[in-house]
Amino acid sequence: MSNVTTSPESSENMNNANNDKLSFTEKVGYACGDVASNFYWRVFDVFLFIFYTDVFGIPAAAVGTMMLVTRLVDAFSDPLMGALADRTKTKYGKFRPYLLWGIIPIVAAGVLTFTVPDLDETGKIIWAYATYIFMMLAYTFINVPYGALLGVVTGNTHERTTLTSFRFIGAFSGGSLVAFLTPELVIYLGNGSETLGWQLTMGLYGLVAACLFAFSFYATKERISPPPNQKTPVIQDLKDLTQNKPWLVLFGLALIIMMTITLRGSTGTFYFKYYVGREDLIGSFSLAYMLALAVGAASTPLLTKFLDKKSLLTLLMSLVAGLSIAFYFVPKDQIVLMFVLQVLIGLCLGPKSPLVFSMYADTADYSQWKTGRRATAMIFSAAAFSQKLGGAFAGAMIGWVLASMGYVANQAQTSSSESSIVILMTLIPGAIAILAVVCIRFYPLSDKAHQTLQQELFSQQNASNTEITGNVNAK
Repeated sequence: MSNVTTSPESSENMNNANNDKLSFTEKVGYACGDVASNFYWRVFDVFLFIFYTDVFGIPAAAVGTMMLVTRLVDAFSDPLMGALADRTKTKYGKFRPYLLWGIIPIVAAGVLTFTVPDLDETGKIIWAYATYIFMMLAYTFINVPYGALLGVVTGNTHERTTLTSFRFIGAFSGGSLVAFLTPELVIYLGNGSETLGWQLTMGLYGLVAACLFAFSFYATKERISPPPNQKTPVIQDLKDLTQNKPWLVLFGLALIIMMTITLRGSTGTFYFKYYVGREDLIGSFSLAYMLALAVGAASTPLLTKFLDKKSLLTLLMSLVAGLSIAFYFVPKDQIVLMFVLQVLIGLCLGPKSPLVFSMYADTADYSQWKTGRRATAMIFSAAAFSQKLGGAFAGAMIGWVLASMGYVANQAQTSSSESSIVILMTLIPGAIAILAVVCIRFYPLSDKAHQTLQQELFSQQNASNTEITGNVNAK
């Protein structure tokens, strides 16, 4: 393990970051960044696939392939963005400035992605590829630094868990508004034109998101810095990730869990429109789910008082697997039971995000402890990479499965097409959740081990400071 070289000032800052309590305003301010992000991410998760098939007019198989290709392109941009953010130096910090710099690109990209051009099918597919890639790159530009900000606001693991709970309460609250209001806004703003309704809805979301990102910038503060004079090549940052076992496990775990979430979120709109035959319930169903996620996220600090992160995550994903499989056996006329199971799944998945992102911040500490180097944004950007891979695989699976079973947009579905929608909503996510449970078992960094690690890291920094001071006095 390398010695950590730092200055007395940075050591004092890290000590303060490990002990200081964050203000309520800063927690809310940080959470607003994810409220803003979910005016985009939740639209992608719930509505984008069915928008492309039923409004934009692209075949399901083509959408599935596009989801895979565009998200793969975007996923590989995440580590590059992480490397850029880690090497950014401004008087406002490394990561906060991107909350302002990224506003115009993401607002513009959101409107263009949901603009339907007057082109033939080939032209529409080209437009969809170009605008969706632009959208995801713009999202990466602002969201990777935002995620990395968690790792430098505080070093206290309990404060991190609380902060991530605030973050995802904000995320799920914003997502709840999006899930419920979007269908209504599209109808109201479009005034008879669904294509215009989508365009204006995304414009409105962009204005709100811009204000929230700006508030998040002004409310937060960066307190943890890498060791001074650290000059690490990007290739070394990537190599450090391969030596970070806790992060490697989380990488696989995030990919798997995101497949579960994306499959259920994107298929839910098809499930109610074509299988249940109650398109009017899509907004309410999504709202109930998002509110349950918010409640689950809010309960995370309480739950971690009784179980450590690893044990809690194992229990929750086991319940998600069981409940998803049980959903398969619900008759199409049992609406209340569908809502009950969906709420229970949301309560179980809600703590997942605060837990995993808090664990990512812990792996940044682990990397510095093991290598003597810290690359917080690289840790979080590579985490986003795994999530986007999971979303890409899930999106491709939906498109290919629907196409293979004869799905035709805006028409009554065949029995095989209906069955594929039900399986994509229930059995497949349940099976993937079981894989997540298996993956969690390999995570080695317990809460106790992380506390010990931080104590050792701080002791090394103090010892290094003493050596530096002694050398200076001797001269």
